[in-house]
Amino acid sequence: IPTKAEFPYTIRLVSEILESNGSSSMATVCAGSLAMMDAGVPLKEATAGIAMGLISEGKNNVILSDILGDEDHLGDMDFKVIGTENGITALQMDIKIKGLGQKVVEQALMQAREGRLHILGEMAKALKESRSGLSTYAPRFITHKIAQDKIGTVIGPGGKMIKSIVEKTGVKINIDDDGIVSIMSRDHQAVDDALEIVQNLTRTIEIGETYTGPVKKVMDFGAFVEVFPGTEGLVHISNLAEGRVEKVTDVCKEGDIVTVKATGVDRRGKIQLSIKDV
Repeated sequence: IPTKAEFPYTIRLVSEILESNGSSSMATVCAGSLAMMDAGVPLKEATAGIAMGLISEGKNNVILSDILGDEDHLGDMDFKVIGTENGITALQMDIKIKGLGQKVVEQALMQAREGRLHILGEMAKALKESRSGLSTYAPRFITHKIAQDKIGTVIGPGGKMIKSIVEKTGVKINIDDDGIVSIMSRDHQAVDDALEIVQNLTRTIEIGETYTGPVKKVMDFGAFVEVFPGTEGLVHISNLAEGRVEKVTDVCKEGDIVTVKATGVDRRGKIQLSIKDV
């Protein structure tokens, strides 16, 4: 089973047995593994189970593989062995005799391994590995880690920003104290849109990198450019173009899309940009 970080869903597996002449629990293990893989649960490996039996009379022992109902009822052992190609993951045993010798247990485990690998081979003919994604009808639930000092940015004053994300995309969103952002919706595109907003809000400017964005405001001393949603920087009039610029509007106007280079961050944390250095 994947970790919560890998697959943050609650998994509910229901097995309905309509008829049985063998181990319904081992059938459940095999079918359940296939069902989860088919649903897109990222299982590391397929799992199969087999029920082993025993007929014991004095020193004579016969070990049975994949026992039927009568063999379970009349036999001396019901030994369930579950595992993957790489090993055993669970064991359960019922016996009707006083005990089992080491050789009997060893032989039972060896036969169980042969049977388990055969079953896994048959399962692989139907589905070799988990499907790459969930059904389009399944709700989408993703988690994204942000820096703890960015939590306030995503929430916004009085929750303004997080409410805005919910209103725009229709998702449900939750932020833990450790910076884990959980985004949920039946609309897969809405989840992607909300994630993009969160990523843009928590991005950090890289000095020397270039960005393309709209001019949000023009002042006498320069232009404010949005480098990514929610984050603006100032292109001072002296950095608009080579040579002297008389008016900011001679180079750009509000709404223009421009490419800028991040040149620094001042003492107040304001981003400094340049057009002429691009």
